[in-house]
Amino acid sequence: MIPEHIQNRKGARSFNNLDQEVIDYLNQGKIETANLIEWLAVDQLKLVKLILKDLDKSHWYDSFYEAISVQKKPTANTNTKIIGLTFMQLSTDQSILEYLSNHISDVPRCWATYWAAMQETEIINRLRVIEQYAGDSHFGVREVAIFATKDLIIDHLDKALNFLLTWVSSKDDNIRRYAIEVIRPIGVWTKKIDDLKENPEKGLPLLTPLQSDSSKYVRDSVGNWLNDASKTRPEWVQQICNDWEKQSASKETKYIIKKALRSLNKA
Repeated sequence: MIPEHIQNRKGARSFNNLDQEVIDYLNQGKIETANLIEWLAVDQLKLVKLILKDLDKSHWYDSFYEAISVQKKPTANTNTKIIGLTFMQLSTDQSILEYLSNHISDVPRCWATYWAAMQETEIINRLRVIEQYAGDSHFGVREVAIFATKDLIIDHLDKALNFLLTWVSSKDDNIRRYAIEVIRPIGVWTKKIDDLKENPEKGLPLLTPLQSDSSKYVRDSVGNWLNDASKTRPEWVQQICNDWEKQSASKETKYIIKKALRSLNKA
């Protein structure tokens, strides 16, 4: 039984404020991380060791340890990817992937995201399998879904844009947000999409249906997308915002426009 104060915590604001009891639960895979600080603090090797024991695969541990140890500059992000890819290399057993994908801890679900994505080398197939993780309840899994697909999207941009067009009408705001966030021209911690920096109009069919979206999570992504584009095509972004302002007087649209023009207004 997880204590109530652990279940209802907001998450530490700094590494110095981390609760050791919380860390112990996290490293045992008994709870989800509450914020980025906790996610970065998880000892992923300790957690994978426990999970391998549960799977009766303890003899795999050395492979994970070696893969993590050879890194020159290991980070939580690279460790997550390496563990996911190591699982994929060691096994084709989809029941193990399912176990990780439905784990109570978000960290194994992040590993599963890489495994599920990387085993699909064709862009549409990768997007189809990533939908489960793009709609995950945890922010970390949703971000890893972006990391695990963006490179292949860049390589097959037009095909991906056409496929993602159906996702902007999803009832799930996480899926709608993913469809925009994963194609941001600049984005955060991911590769830039030069084609969309130069030709942002390619993304307009996905953006337009969301110009008055009910979800702030989605509106933030749309506004940030346009703000990205304003760095290279300021006139185009200004025109889109002018058009949207004429088409809609909603507070949702005004919110997106303000976010979209923030860099231009500062300049």
